[in-house]
Amino acid sequence: MSLSTELPSSQTEHNQHNAAPVIQETRAIILAAGKSTRMKSKTPKVLHFVRGKRIITHCLDNAIAATHSRPVVVIGHAADEMRAAIGAAADFAMQTEQLGTGHAVMMAESVAQGCARLLVTYGDMPLLRPETFKTMIDLQVQTGAAVSMLTLVTANPRGFGRIIRNAQGLVTAIVEEVSCSPDQLLMNEVNPGVYCFDGAWLWGALKRITPNPIKGEYFLTDLVEIAVADGREVRATVTHDSDECIGINTRVDLADTDAALRQRLNKMHMLKGVSIVDPNTTYIDVDVEIGMDTLILPNTHVLAGTRIGADCTIGPNSILNNARIGDRVEVRQSVIRDSQVDHDADVGPFSHLRNNTHVGEGAHVGNFGEMKNTIFGRDSKMGHFSYLGDATVGENVNIGAGAVTCNYDGVNKNPTILEDNVFIGSDTMLVAPITLGKQARTGAGSVVTKDVPAGALVVGAPARVIRRDQS
Repeated sequence: MSLSTELPSSQTEHNQHNAAPVIQETRAIILAAGKSTRMKSKTPKVLHFVRGKRIITHCLDNAIAATHSRPVVVIGHAADEMRAAIGAAADFAMQTEQLGTGHAVMMAESVAQGCARLLVTYGDMPLLRPETFKTMIDLQVQTGAAVSMLTLVTANPRGFGRIIRNAQGLVTAIVEEVSCSPDQLLMNEVNPGVYCFDGAWLWGALKRITPNPIKGEYFLTDLVEIAVADGREVRATVTHDSDECIGINTRVDLADTDAALRQRLNKMHMLKGVSIVDPNTTYIDVDVEIGMDTLILPNTHVLAGTRIGADCTIGPNSILNNARIGDRVEVRQSVIRDSQVDHDADVGPFSHLRNNTHVGEGAHVGNFGEMKNTIFGRDSKMGHFSYLGDATVGENVNIGAGAVTCNYDGVNKNPTILEDNVFIGSDTMLVAPITLGKQARTGAGSVVTKDVPAGALVVGAPARVIRRDQS
């Protein structure tokens, strides 16, 4: 990201001879009242997800990080759904008629008045960084401008309003593209629509906006010319990062935003010591932690809530969703969801751990193994084509190929308990509820319907004890 701010020489000299400004309260107003018609969705566009988090939640989190205060979200269309999704993260203002961006900010006056500064942004721009907001806020504090705004320098200004500056480099107007002269259309500094306003000036200035004669709407951009007419400065923070200024209107924009954030997140993890073989085919959500010297192989999805330790190998073709992975773990072509794998264990290929499964240290879950709501003890092994559901498995247990816990009787999910050093022969059916004591064994093809004492060997269908521990 490249950000710059420009100060006139007189202001620069003023700042050099004065102490740092006292930090006063800044609140963000996030505009999210539109109907999202171009998204072609029953769901409001800002409630769609980008890298594991709702669009509006990205915007809220970034604004809170910059202002350290509770944002105000202006809502209108699908207001109840918006309130339910956002919850206690923000205060709300209602725009019952969508009469433009200026009108939307007017609706927030009763909630946001009294603040020294007001940061205004859109609820469909999730890639704006907190650092960008902070730079705009600092510029407004340092200069006392009526408006500090973000501008974008881009080789493709199509669709954006152009920034007009005077001979001193100060912003004097924003000209929408439809109103641009041929020379103005050649300008490459544009307005993405993000502002920080002097709070004491803003509310009165909003009342002086007149409706656009063509659309009948109140445009927030008119505040630039109102500020100039008042003899107040309009300052700009300039970015060259066009990805940061993507606004989501369609599902094409949604995909572009997801791709941009994915590359940002992948770069962040690589700079922290994670090896990603192919960033273009690696999908990591926000709020994911990955330890140093872990290797992520192609076509791997590391989804929200996942924590991966150091020195792991994850992938290829793996999906980790809300997974907790220890150090030195290998996960090959497998799915782990809402589950935990401890240090030095390995999973896969083609295995599935789900619903609060916990695989202990040094354990092995081989190809085509599935576990559901199961504790699988330290150094235990399940090599091939087996299923454990609602089971508690002790240490150093061996699960033979094709073994299955028959945990569902049509009404209830029943538990299976395998104590330490149990050996389960291939194709064993364990009909729950059932317990096998320490060092118990089953022969291949057994159907075990009753508890097995410690040290006993059972075989057959139904299984019967043919040898007991004599120790």
